[in-house]
Amino acid sequence: MGFGPFAIRRVSALTIGPVLPLLFPALLAAQVGHAPVRSPYRDIPKGHTITAIAGLFGGSGGRFGIAPHDGPVFGLRYDIRTASPIQMGLLLARGNLERMIVDPFVEVENRVSGPVDQTVSFLEIDLQLNLTGGKTWHRLAPFVGAGVGLTFPSGTAADTSGFELGRKIYLAPQAGFRFFLTERLHLRTDARVIFWKLNYPASFTRESTLDPDLPPVIDDGRVSEWTTSSWLQAGLGFSFSP
Repeated sequence: MGFGPFAIRRVSALTIGPVLPLLFPALLAAQVGHAPVRSPYRDIPKGHTITAIAGLFGGSGGRFGIAPHDGPVFGLRYDIRTASPIQMGLLLARGNLERMIVDPFVEVENRVSGPVDQTVSFLEIDLQLNLTGGKTWHRLAPFVGAGVGLTFPSGTAADTSGFELGRKIYLAPQAGFRFFLTERLHLRTDARVIFWKLNYPASFTRESTLDPDLPPVIDDGRVSEWTTSSWLQAGLGFSFSP
């Protein structure tokens, strides 16, 4: 029996027709550019994360160096992520910092002493934007964020000037990345800047009781100032679902 053009077309249709559905997944994968197992992107699991952190607090302590600065900080943060790019965090940390002391009632050359130790606890709420959305890229997940926090400093008995950091509200813009060792375990690092306002005591504007000819510590009327401190952090985090 011979094969005419109609028969050839019929055989081709019968042969190729069942194969087409099998080709579509391969074609779609080719359009995406990566086979699923070779894709550089991996899903970040939604849910909760606990991260142990250690960091280094810097800065100058303001124009007189009397605000706490320079020292290690250790803490714990909790994060929750329900949407792909956004997660919220709560940070509790404690810093073993240093500060200077200014005595406004003695000779100018003897006014500054220290440094002395001062501990400061930080309670902070963060909002974080994951720049790669709900996925990692080659295990990396960069982010930017901002936080607002409250300080709980210890007292400094050696300072008789009346200066206290007090319950200080601060702002903390930040940027960093996470590197996922496994789906649940990751390293986290970020760089942040702390903005807070310092208020200097009235004693800084008064003349010395020992020598009225001595100038006050502040003679330009600037009894408060906004100052910044750096805060570098690194930690190990574990993610889990409820």
